[in-house]
Amino acid sequence: MMKKTTFALYFGNRGVFPAKFIAEARQEMARVLSEMGYDYIMLDETVTKYGAVETLREGEIYSDFLRKNYGKFGGVILSLPNFGDETGAVVALKNAGVPILIQAYPDVLDKMGPADRRDAFCGKFSIQDVFVQYGIKFTTLLPHTVSPSTMIFKKHIDYFDRVCRVVNGMKHLTIGAIGARTTAFKTVRIDELTLQKNNITVETYDLSDIFKKVQNINVSSTEYKEKIENFKNYANWNSVPENAFSKIIKLGVVLDNVIKENKLDALALRCWIELQEQLGISACILLSEYNNRLIPAACEVDIGSAVMMYALQQASGESAACLDWNNNYEDNENKCILFHCGPVPQNMMKEKGIVTDNLIIAGSYGPGVSFGCNIGRIKSGPFTYSNLLTSDGKIKFYVGEGKFTDDMIPENFFGCAGVAEIADLQKVMLKIGKQGYRHHTSITSEYISAPLIEAFVNYLGFELTSLD
Repeated sequence: MMKKTTFALYFGNRGVFPAKFIAEARQEMARVLSEMGYDYIMLDETVTKYGAVETLREGEIYSDFLRKNYGKFGGVILSLPNFGDETGAVVALKNAGVPILIQAYPDVLDKMGPADRRDAFCGKFSIQDVFVQYGIKFTTLLPHTVSPSTMIFKKHIDYFDRVCRVVNGMKHLTIGAIGARTTAFKTVRIDELTLQKNNITVETYDLSDIFKKVQNINVSSTEYKEKIENFKNYANWNSVPENAFSKIIKLGVVLDNVIKENKLDALALRCWIELQEQLGISACILLSEYNNRLIPAACEVDIGSAVMMYALQQASGESAACLDWNNNYEDNENKCILFHCGPVPQNMMKEKGIVTDNLIIAGSYGPGVSFGCNIGRIKSGPFTYSNLLTSDGKIKFYVGEGKFTDDMIPENFFGCAGVAEIADLQKVMLKIGKQGYRHHTSITSEYISAPLIEAFVNYLGFELTSLD
């Protein structure tokens, strides 16, 4: 399960408006977040007037509160029980370093006298105005005012949580490139310097060193034995020779150690042809299992897809996968087959995969040298698809939504695949192709394009390629 964001709660005040709403808001916001399963930190009510922020000095106190709690929160909820003060908010939050959600309480029509009128509707505009002047990034959602006890606000929190997970996850992201890019796959080239300028580090590892470590794995070790039990339960291995199974497990142990020792968040593997020539296996089932336990793993050293898989996973809280835009689906212009040799996580598949020889590689290099493909079908349901590229020192991306259907795919269709239905698919293909995006797309099993766009564009400064 993806850990939910811990929020820092901020309450704005302006003295000419009723202060009684501050205490009510502190209690209500804390209760609602707790009921939703979120942790929070909140300034003690005795530290400032009402535990809110109005003056420059109170803003400094709140800023110091955030500094002392650095690393304990991933987002700020700026709540306006009444109009709120702009100057105090700027001082308090200009160095917050995390996404900020601005929430304003609604007025009640029959409570508009001086003792009960909030004017947070107007106060929210003022806060937004000054934040824009100071370059403070923030999130605001519809409707303009909303009570924390409503279902609408709970949806706002769910959305904001996803935004925070993406933004914070991308701050110090480390991708492991296992092996050099395959020469034939210039489609997955990427500018590491552009990634680094956006806090994404690529660490590279030579396959020769990986192969040597595979040869030196102790089959009596606990980690080897535990991985055997795990993988026997993960897929159907009935057709896999014992020698190939053992080598797959050994490679898995080596990759586990590389991930752990180097604190990798995701990886992209050179999965052919050296694995088949020198080890006699394929790594698809290993990538599937990594993706299943929320370690994004892309094939063909597609670093860009690995980055996007990580972002999609943060936004959805679910596994991600890297697939080929592979086949048309007869003459249906809004359907296609998304496919790969087997890195799809088990939780995206209709049933356990069947591990086999790689039939495509076997056709060129002979049978028996490429066991490790994970054959199966993707289960029906909604998905978000996306990918990115680097161009002129910028990170650019597209994102869209579709659904996997229960349409038939022939039994002799190799690999793990699903029929994807996407509105205006032909237009999507045209846009992606003309912008030079790769033949891969990354997917996750939820509709999360909106928070992904918010995180990427508003907070991280990536450039969106519109598919409309």
